[in-house]
Amino acid sequence: MTELSAPATAPAAPAREPRAYPFALAGANFGIYVALLTPVMVSMAFKIQHITATPQAAASALGLVLGVGALFALVSNPLVGRLSDRTTSRFGMRRPWIIGGAVIGLLALALIGVAGSVWLVLLGWCIAQIALNAVMAAANATLPDQVPAERRGKTSGIVGITTPLGILGGSFLVNMIDGDLARFTVPGALAVVLCLLFAFHLRDRVLNERPVERFTFKQFLGSFVFNPVEHPDFGWTWLTKFLVMFGYAGIASYLPYYLTERFHLSEQEAIGTILLANVASMLAMAASSPIGGVISDKLGKRRAPVAFAGLVMVVGLVMLAVAPSVGFVIAAQGVIGLGAGAFFSVDLALATQVLPNPDDTAKDLGVLNMANALPQSLAPAIAPAILALGNATPLGAIRSGTSSAR
Repeated sequence: MTELSAPATAPAAPAREPRAYPFALAGANFGIYVALLTPVMVSMAFKIQHITATPQAAASALGLVLGVGALFALVSNPLVGRLSDRTTSRFGMRRPWIIGGAVIGLLALALIGVAGSVWLVLLGWCIAQIALNAVMAAANATLPDQVPAERRGKTSGIVGITTPLGILGGSFLVNMIDGDLARFTVPGALAVVLCLLFAFHLRDRVLNERPVERFTFKQFLGSFVFNPVEHPDFGWTWLTKFLVMFGYAGIASYLPYYLTERFHLSEQEAIGTILLANVASMLAMAASSPIGGVISDKLGKRRAPVAFAGLVMVVGLVMLAVAPSVGFVIAAQGVIGLGAGAFFSVDLALATQVLPNPDDTAKDLGVLNMANALPQSLAPAIAPAILALGNATPLGAIRSGTSSAR
């Protein structure tokens, strides 16, 4: 094991990243995504279904839990990012947040697993969102500390593929595990193990002097905003990430209900179908994500993969909306994955090159990561309006099913 810390106060990255760093960071991200996305994509829908009386009540409760929880993620990511930029622990700037957040996240997921009411599920999910997004903010803030700008595309591509791998891994776990407690705690335990491995091998920066400025309420509010006029590249990057994540994750939380209500699948059949859909998505991402990162490094540009991602994802989402069969749903997820992989391949690399202030790296990455959480909050909020559209969307199929259930 490497030394616990490599003291340094300058934000400049080394000439070359530590050999194991990209894979260790990818491992930590994989664990976080398994812990966060397994509930969002699969297990939360069924957990709430188990403790509510009707399909309509389950759909409404799911929107409440995921929407409110995402708001807490919205606050946690940039706030912890800023706090980690000011952390003077002898163990490093990022390591305490990575370890502490992973452990608290596991405990919160266990609370959800044993919860017998929607309100207790909501409490556990809010704590889990705060803790695990804190881990994400601190872990990803190590990228500009560890990797020179011209080599970040490769690392970003490796890290980018952890999103579909996390979804796929979570689907496998849920498919093999029975019981709500295990479906939440096993992904959380995996996150703890992988984050601990990353933290113990991280050559974390140590801030030797406490920042002169006090952390004021004004700075607290400033943790969540930036000026898009002064930093237009960062503004466009934020908006692009938000739109891609809205398309990628906005419908996914309701996919279990879509499959059970529209295609009349049982819970286990729906879980198996989601697993196949995630396999298709992962294979497509595996093809487009690493290749996109390497190509963008060679070109020295990031725009082309982003434009390609948007166009391909639109095609996949339209396919999903009009899917006549379960097989078509799986194919649509593959197309969406192809586009998402192209985006994730350059996402983190692009972000680190347009940061407004190199001294507030984690804070600015936290603001950018708000674009991950905000779609999870907005999608449940606008779900009633989408439900009113009828069968033209996956949520419309849920509406039809709940209406017939009444």
